[in-house]
Amino acid sequence: MIRKHPFGQLARVEDAMHRGHQHRRTAGRQIVAPHDEVKFVVKDRADYDFARDVIARYDLESVARAILMSPVHGVLDPKTLAEWMLADRVPARLQLQIHKYIWRPDTRGV
Repeated sequence: MIRKHPFGQLARVEDAMHRGHQHRRTAGRQIVAPHDEVKFVVKDRADYDFARDVIARYDLESVARAILMSPVHGVLDPKTLAEWMLADRVPARLQLQIHKYIWRPDTRGV
């Protein structure tokens, strides 16, 4: 699921990037394009370390339009994730699942 790229091996990363989750795989045999956004959903320190390492290994900062990190709602405190990101100077934006704050977290379809 990885194609050659001038910078080396890159993978298109889908929304569900939970470490060890069955959906944590590359999709479609495509490289990350300049218009792509790469989102990591982080539930714990191990997920964060994995995401940080992928960002560095594939030099995503120079390839993707944006890199996003989103804490799993109700599992990882957004402040904790923000502190990790600031401490490591990760070139990513913190993204909250705003619908979880506007509606009840278990509300579907919003």
